[in-house]
Amino acid sequence: MNGPKITRIVKMMLLVGLCALGAILPQAKADAENQKITFTFSGPVEVPGKVLDAGTYVFKILDLMGDRDVIQISNKRGDKVYGTFITIPNLRMKPTGKTVITFEERATGSPEAVRAWFYPGFDYGHEFVYPKARAVQLAKANNTPVASVPDELAANSTRAALKQAPLKAQRPTGEEVEVAEVFEPPPPTAASLPRKLPKTASELPLIGLIGLLSLGMAGSLRFATARTK
Repeated sequence: MNGPKITRIVKMMLLVGLCALGAILPQAKADAENQKITFTFSGPVEVPGKVLDAGTYVFKILDLMGDRDVIQISNKRGDKVYGTFITIPNLRMKPTGKTVITFEERATGSPEAVRAWFYPGFDYGHEFVYPKARAVQLAKANNTPVASVPDELAANSTRAALKQAPLKAQRPTGEEVEVAEVFEPPPPTAASLPRKLPKTASELPLIGLIGLLSLGMAGSLRFATARTK
């Protein structure tokens, strides 16, 4: 094999490798922006107005609105939507490098009710807002306030309706209050966090990998060229 031909092959390999790595970075950014995450449940779980059977589901953000997020739950392929829901920010002191999901206490024999989910690397997650009647029950069972919307706003409400829905909070005592009285509002910077790449999805590892690949290809090119002289 002559030198020019080897040089062309190595250059083509380098170009293909860089293009493949470059395609990963936009996907990482996209997942961080909408916090798309996959959960697999071994048994049925409850979300506002709906019970999901055991299986694999994809959670992702559709709209960011400061005091609330509109999220969607679909199947793994994304061709079946199970519902659109409101969540409010759920702050925590220290982010973790893995996905976290929390559940409410429930009556014996009832499916676990999802309370909140957290995307890796973020210091706040998304707490589900339940229909009022169910929120009252969960608040009493867990002895903690639960955010609520009017009962008629079920899981299949439109995004426009969810954006305008009045948010309240149900206390364990049965008292209904404003959400801000029992839930800490997000700091001014929190609303923009989902639009930034989290620490666990940093661009630096990808950039480093691209650099290493470039060095390796350059070394191969020099070696192949030297052999043809």
